[in-house]
Amino acid sequence: MIKKLCESIKEYKKNSILTPVYVTVEVILEVIIPFTMSFLIDRGVNGNNGRGNIRAVLIFGGIIVALAVISLLFGALSGKQAAIASSGFAKNLRKDMYYNVQKFSFFNIDKFSTASIITRLTTDVNNVQMAYQMIIRIAVRSPIMIIFSLVMAFGVNHKLSLIFFCIIPILAGGLTLIIFNAYPIFQKVFKVYDKLNNVVQENLRGIRVVKSFVREDFEKEKFKSVSQDIYKYFTKAERIIAFNGPLMQFSVYFCMLMLSWFGAHFIVAGSLSEGQFTGMITYAMQILMNLMMLSMVFVMVVISRASAERIVALLSEQPDLAEPEKPIYEVKDGSIRYENVGFTYSKTKRKLCLTNVSLEIKSGETVGVIGGTGSSKTSLVQLIPRIYDVTQGNVYVGGVDVKKYDIESLRNSVAMVLQKNVLFSGTIKDNMRWGNETATDEEIIEACKLACADEFIKAFSNGYDTYIEQGGSNVSGGQRQRLCIARALLKKPKILILDDSTSAVDTKTDSIIRDALRTQIPDTTKIIIAQRISSVENADKIVVMDNGEINAVGTHEQLLESNKIYREVYLSQVKGGKENE
Repeated sequence: MIKKLCESIKEYKKNSILTPVYVTVEVILEVIIPFTMSFLIDRGVNGNNGRGNIRAVLIFGGIIVALAVISLLFGALSGKQAAIASSGFAKNLRKDMYYNVQKFSFFNIDKFSTASIITRLTTDVNNVQMAYQMIIRIAVRSPIMIIFSLVMAFGVNHKLSLIFFCIIPILAGGLTLIIFNAYPIFQKVFKVYDKLNNVVQENLRGIRVVKSFVREDFEKEKFKSVSQDIYKYFTKAERIIAFNGPLMQFSVYFCMLMLSWFGAHFIVAGSLSEGQFTGMITYAMQILMNLMMLSMVFVMVVISRASAERIVALLSEQPDLAEPEKPIYEVKDGSIRYENVGFTYSKTKRKLCLTNVSLEIKSGETVGVIGGTGSSKTSLVQLIPRIYDVTQGNVYVGGVDVKKYDIESLRNSVAMVLQKNVLFSGTIKDNMRWGNETATDEEIIEACKLACADEFIKAFSNGYDTYIEQGGSNVSGGQRQRLCIARALLKKPKILILDDSTSAVDTKTDSIIRDALRTQIPDTTKIIIAQRISSVENADKIVVMDNGEINAVGTHEQLLESNKIYREVYLSQVKGGKENE
């Protein structure tokens, strides 16, 4: 896990190394100060048989001031380097995770869920960033300070220093118990964070549905329930971690009490001077304060460990779709062939969504696909651009197995327009250039005319510079669908897939769009998934799907005559079922 995380440090290795170097210099200087202070008291304040030695006071006082200033300088430098290193590390972590997510197939995304990925990119990275900053600074500073202070304390009075060794095992044991009990709770709480993000995301996306069904109270209760779970887990974890404070207070007061008691005896006995006793008190405070800081680091590491594991899981996830060793970069044409294809969305459940699918589509053909809900129409076309990979059999595009193509090249040759169309925040032109980033204004207008979008776009006050809100919430469903068709046409694909993408468009406009596609892009293979017979009746062939299998293939007339499913759908839509009366 640590090795995987360290890969994201990259250009911030220098800052990560300089931080402990500066910290070490800062600690050495800080540890020397109490030692110098003891000389100032013994040789300066108590010098000349108690009359004082002003020259010694000035010399040792000057040394202390110089040490303090230089120590402060190195402390500031270490803080700056730690901030740069931790912020840069967090930036790279987000970048590496986000870039890896871009390679994911739909299967990988489904495995983690959108809400969980967002939590890992935000809350989890923030936790790891704080922990990293503490590790390279405080986790280095505190142990060095403790070790050096112990060494110096031993140099002053080794018998009195034994008090520190009595308290360290108590602290170590207490911190171990705290970590052991708190860590499993933090593991649970971040999973609940995923659930909270999912609830919020789902509510905001479906806010119109929530309001139309007056389900605000239900959504509030759902949110309250998840928030209550987070509160419960955090409260439980904080109760455990709260023992850290009393444990440290006990250690501090115990050490100070013992030092005062035995120190007084040593001073009376003449084996310890006042200056040395002052130095011992200062070393005791340095040791105890840094033990307290170290305990804070442990607490942060406990919290961040669960986050780190979640981040590493996302970084280590291998895309379900692998690039071939020697990829093919050119798709010859838009011909498609399914050969005994079987497919399932689950890697564990072997129930197939598609079974024994064999189908051949010539380049430039228009193919309609119809079938009832759950008949796997969308699953059939998602295998063409490798949104998912087949479980059994093969899919060929341009005479080549899709697994042999460079994925980017294959997808650039295939344009998909889904029923749930997505537009992004930006102008209409910005959205159109998702299809072709170098498209001219004339090409954009031409594509929009083919998709019957030009007319309503011109009606907007800003025309093609009209700003589209996130998700296209400021245009109607039909307008959104036509904009997405235009965007797909700008790709100039060899294969165009329309997955029920005119469902929100009236039949007249649907007919105009189909005529335009047939006449303007005759060499492009067009696959039209539709619920309306009118959308596919003029296709070169129509595929009837039923329960994940191809029930029949033929023209509109052939299927009307020979296929029961197609005929029933036709009669229910065109004749209104009157012939069955």
